[in-house]
Amino acid sequence: MLVNPEQTKEALIQWIQQYFEVNGPKCSAVVGISGGKDSTIVAALCKEALGADRVVGVLMPNDIQSDIDDAKAVVAHLGIPHIIVNIGSAYRALTSAIVNAEGFTAVTGRRDLSSDAAINTPPRLRMATLYGVGQNLPNGARVANTCNGSEDYVGYSTKFGDAAGDFSPLANLVVEEVRQIGRLLDIPQYLVDKTPSDGLSGQSDETKLGFTYAVLDRYIRTGEIDDKTTKQKIDHLQRINRHKLELMPAFIPAGVK
Repeated sequence: MLVNPEQTKEALIQWIQQYFEVNGPKCSAVVGISGGKDSTIVAALCKEALGADRVVGVLMPNDIQSDIDDAKAVVAHLGIPHIIVNIGSAYRALTSAIVNAEGFTAVTGRRDLSSDAAINTPPRLRMATLYGVGQNLPNGARVANTCNGSEDYVGYSTKFGDAAGDFSPLANLVVEEVRQIGRLLDIPQYLVDKTPSDGLSGQSDETKLGFTYAVLDRYIRTGEIDDKTTKQKIDHLQRINRHKLELMPAFIPAGVK
């Protein structure tokens, strides 16, 4: 875990400032606010780095969001401007367009979305929403990626959904390290220790993954793990999801540098 969380917090704030100095001196940071610790902490760091007037929180319920009050509490506490975009109608329209498309059943053998498509389509709509909001702001925007290093390690994110973004403050911090930073920020502390959930599947992250973040964090940082089966599962997830963090492979013709 972090030896000096305060120093890391200050370095994070400075890193965000330096990113914007180079990539958008007048831009705002757009942060999708879920009501969980990661988006809350990223929004708070951006406020510290840029000022409240340059951080825009976007809440994106899919019709009904059980913890929407937590998300509202975040933007109220931070005093940042916010927008609430309900993606429910867009999700239903896109789902209907896909399953009723000419040839869909013949090609897929299905009459409805697969469970994976049903779970991953909302975060992709949310990312499109964040960029849509950002491109309507007077001075433009950069979209924050709010994934942490533990999620990234096992690919617990949606490619081109929450795995996307322009800058990623927490990508190299594991869950407990993120919490260490969160405890130093002026945010509702109950959100720092809130049980992590993707808000999509109805399960906690740890239930869905089949192991705890404490076990994963220890393995990432030290290489130590007690259960061989869990190690094999983590290694497998890391291997098959590595593509989510890599640039898209591109063919290079002979003679082209």
